[in-house]
Amino acid sequence: MGLMKKFTRKKLVDRDETSTELHRVLSTVDLTLLGIGSTLGVGIYVLAGEEAKKDAGPAVVISFLVAALASVLAGLCYAEFGARVPKAGSAYVYSYVCVGEFIAFVVGWNLIMEYVIGVASVAKGYSENVDKLFNNVMGDAFKHYFPIGHFGIFAESFDWFAFSVTLILTLILARGVKESSMFNNIFTCLNLGVVVFVVIAGSFFVDSKNWVLDKNETLKAYPNITAAAIGEGGFAPFGFHGIMKGAATCFYGFVGFDAIATTGEEAKNPQRSIPMAIIISLLFIFFAYFGISLVLTGMVPYFLQDENAPLPHAFMSAGFETGKWVVSIGAVFGLSTSLLGAMFPMPRVIYAMASDGVLFKFLSKVHPRFQTPLIATLIAGTFGGFMAALFNLDDLINMMSIGTLTAYTLVAVCVLCLRYRKDVDGADDLENMDLDKEYAMQRFWQRWLNMGSASVPTEMSSSYTDRAVTLYCFLSFVFSGIAIRFEDEIVDLQYPFIVSLCLAGVCLLGILVSLSMQPVSRAKLSFKVPLVPALPGISILVNIYLILKLSYETWIRFAVWMAIGFIFYAICLFNGTTDAAYQRSVEKRQRKYSKVSANGFRNAVFQLSEKSEETRNGNGSTTIQLRNISKTVNNEQLEGQSSSSQNPGQV
Repeated sequence: MGLMKKFTRKKLVDRDETSTELHRVLSTVDLTLLGIGSTLGVGIYVLAGEEAKKDAGPAVVISFLVAALASVLAGLCYAEFGARVPKAGSAYVYSYVCVGEFIAFVVGWNLIMEYVIGVASVAKGYSENVDKLFNNVMGDAFKHYFPIGHFGIFAESFDWFAFSVTLILTLILARGVKESSMFNNIFTCLNLGVVVFVVIAGSFFVDSKNWVLDKNETLKAYPNITAAAIGEGGFAPFGFHGIMKGAATCFYGFVGFDAIATTGEEAKNPQRSIPMAIIISLLFIFFAYFGISLVLTGMVPYFLQDENAPLPHAFMSAGFETGKWVVSIGAVFGLSTSLLGAMFPMPRVIYAMASDGVLFKFLSKVHPRFQTPLIATLIAGTFGGFMAALFNLDDLINMMSIGTLTAYTLVAVCVLCLRYRKDVDGADDLENMDLDKEYAMQRFWQRWLNMGSASVPTEMSSSYTDRAVTLYCFLSFVFSGIAIRFEDEIVDLQYPFIVSLCLAGVCLLGILVSLSMQPVSRAKLSFKVPLVPALPGISILVNIYLILKLSYETWIRFAVWMAIGFIFYAICLFNGTTDAAYQRSVEKRQRKYSKVSANGFRNAVFQLSEKSEETRNGNGSTTIQLRNISKTVNNEQLEGQSSSSQNPGQV
């Protein structure tokens, strides 16, 4: 097999396959609380106040709404793939099934980066939060006894607390998924309790005038505050630009729900539970952020918010000391669940990649007693612990976003492609096989609008939709690049730039219209994204826009990380590990179909090849060749069909 074919080969999975080495113990409630805990971490205590002060003012509630809508679009795509591919590995597996091995490795390697940095940043925040409760005694001791700042690239001291808490949670995860799920459920409920407390208690101190402050009156009342800090006053003091800039940051407050998608082999009923848990958790998270930001900006004017600890500051300003302590302790609960949520999916992605041979095989070993990927869990947790202990992570946080947005984009692309692709399991084989010939004879504009009124996808129509989706992604980069690079010119209504943006937008809309006319796969799923291709298309455009908003330093770090990953992938590729794993998946699929009877096979109609024949086996059964796949059929199943089986035709 050539190198390019290896890069583009796709993983073969069975939607009905339930066997796994991992332990299926997670319910829908467990998965929902995992998603909430993974997402609703330190951001709920910091993000609203920070964005209200810097970017959006009281309109930060709209920023959260925009971010929530973007996250829901990605969540719907994840939900469909949770129903389509109930396997561990999240976006990595989804990309491998639809796009190919190389792109899947890129996505998986980015997910590992996202989770490692997520673990390190949350553990560091955990340590700093606990240290503040004890007046920085712990941090001062570390600086005195374990200084490492003289090396230049490291933090001032080795943070033993961050390292220790990461190792403790790593051991909990290694012990078993049910035990770690119970820990997560308890702390997530406590965290949600704190959120409810803040919204209810804070509402008694809300002054609605803080949502619509007049600029001139505010400058007179607060002479020490600059005009730049107040903006234009009112509900949206920094305008539409500020709201969207805040939305770009608030979007990362919803990152983490994809941890649910890594539990495909540990959920009791993944095809039902994963879609439900993703949607429910995102709804809970949005209402939490919306309520917190609404109360917070009503308690304290946006320009007086404390960026580092807005909620304790708000309750102190209101003279409610008890509220300050409740929020401070609640932050510990939130950080505990966020840290566990960041750690939980990382070994599952590593396990999935190692099982497919794109990472080293020993990482896929499952402990026979705990039924967890033990080696992957211990290595991932230790690596995250050292990152938390050694580094100041301010410059690394943006690296989380590039991995997340890349995964979100590829999942949306996969949903589009598979919705219009011929089903590999036979769901679209019910029509006659002349459709491909008819499709091939059509002109481009006839294919674009499906003038032949094809009702099921064919090989040709699948190829056309794949190219259309690829072109849509390219034009999304063009549209986003114009919108970002010439933002000021577009706001000033300069004609050439508006025309360019409109032309790119019309092309994007034309591709979506063309896709909507194409034949749709008949594959039966427990959940499907509604309004396809519009919703996945919008998700792709929004994600690419946010990717291009990242700094060039982030792209440099991304390039270094990917270079390390490509070295590992090359080693696995050239020593035959990936080939062996892929061959095992092919043989497993062939063994399954070699045991399926003609009456029990998913496709109700078959066409026998011209060389169909019957041979008697020793057990009294009959073997017939069905489209080059051997099927064993009992004699009782062939009664009444002898005439059909003696002549090439349909069974």
